[in-house]
Amino acid sequence: MSNQWGLLEKTITVLALFEEFTRELSSSSALAADVIPTVTVLKRLLAQVNEANQGIKTLKSTLLESMNRRFTNMESEPLYSVATLLDPRYKDRYFTSSDTSKQGKDALIQEVEKMEEALRAVSEPEEKAPRVHASSTAKSSLGSLFDKILQEHGTEPVQASTSALVEVQTNLSEKTIPWSDKPLEYWRTNQPRFPSLAATASKFLCAPCTCMESERLFSAASNIVDERRNRLTAERAEMLLFLKKNLPQ
Repeated sequence: MSNQWGLLEKTITVLALFEEFTRELSSSSALAADVIPTVTVLKRLLAQVNEANQGIKTLKSTLLESMNRRFTNMESEPLYSVATLLDPRYKDRYFTSSDTSKQGKDALIQEVEKMEEALRAVSEPEEKAPRVHASSTAKSSLGSLFDKILQEHGTEPVQASTSALVEVQTNLSEKTIPWSDKPLEYWRTNQPRFPSLAATASKFLCAPCTCMESERLFSAASNIVDERRNRLTAERAEMLLFLKKNLPQ
């Protein structure tokens, strides 16, 4: 009986990691950028061979196999890879493959180039002046888990040939910010240094990583629009919902 209780306690310890990460990814501040680093950290923890109990070894091995099967192509998905690279807490430090890291960087450079064109089109006058090409010179215990992987990764040299590549390489070569810091605050501060990259970050770092927040939004809407408010217009309902979700509690 004592062995069974001991096994249960160790099982709870393993599964508690999944609960903690699930709560983090289900929060209103979670981003698509959190997915790749979270999966990488979980895989690393499950792969650690520091348990003598065969039952726990089997549990961790089964969980790891399931994660590998379910998240096989995750790092190749541009939404996740580009968002991760743009998050100053993560950058390129959490990719498990150099190939997927390079694919993500290529996708990011393409997005920054598109953003440069869009910003240029907005800022140029109706009669366009000759285009001048830019020069090519260039909170919790969970935080410690992410920091361990950061310490293992350096930065890969990339030859800069465009202004987009200069911004990307310069940003990736700098240190990451603490895991508990807010990435959007970082981009607000560093927008003058990386204008195109910051604009691209505002596009990719607004995507939630789960559907939990949208479900909460619909739940809040159902509390605003009910039978007692049957004359409430759609426009007014939208305004009330916006205030509900954005005003400080």
